[in-house]
Amino acid sequence: MTSVFSAEGKNIPCTVLEAGPCVVTQVKTVDSDGYHSIQIAYGERKEKHTSAAMQGHFKKAKTTPKQKLVEVRGETEYKAGDELKVDIFEEGAWVDVTGTTKGKGFQGVVKRHGFRGVGDATHGQHNRLRAPGAIGAGSDPSRVFKGTRMAGQMGNAKATIQNLKVVKVYPEKNLIVVKGSVPGAKGSSVLISN
Repeated sequence: MTSVFSAEGKNIPCTVLEAGPCVVTQVKTVDSDGYHSIQIAYGERKEKHTSAAMQGHFKKAKTTPKQKLVEVRGETEYKAGDELKVDIFEEGAWVDVTGTTKGKGFQGVVKRHGFRGVGDATHGQHNRLRAPGAIGAGSDPSRVFKGTRMAGQMGNAKATIQNLKVVKVYPEKNLIVVKGSVPGAKGSSVLISN
């Protein structure tokens, strides 16, 4: 993240994203596939690291092999081989950014769910300060309810941050600056939609 100053002199926290150029590699229609969508490819990839089937897929779209493929549903006027650049976004517009959050591994209930633990280290509490406490009822219903907040895998999940304002667009560098943070680590791929 970084920050920029507004015309009023306010410091705005922002994230700079590289948006494109992306290539439309396939257009799906109701007649051929049963629904409307387009497939977008991003990032360069060497041919020797691309399977023969994918090489044929990219040649049909008249483009070089790409790193990432994403399908976006909905009707569109784009055709296979069209190039999408950052100039489709306007300053002041609102966008949604979807990505994979940073993985944090197996975490306890204090970090994962914000539990406080059992409190003070008195009355025989030994090494139990971050424990979850009781997790269910006794003889009835004789089980732990689904969805009970416990320790477990945290992060590494798909997340969408909605309504981020586009602060600035740099078409010559394919960069877009949005207000706020986006999911994922530095260098990870995200999907920007308006």
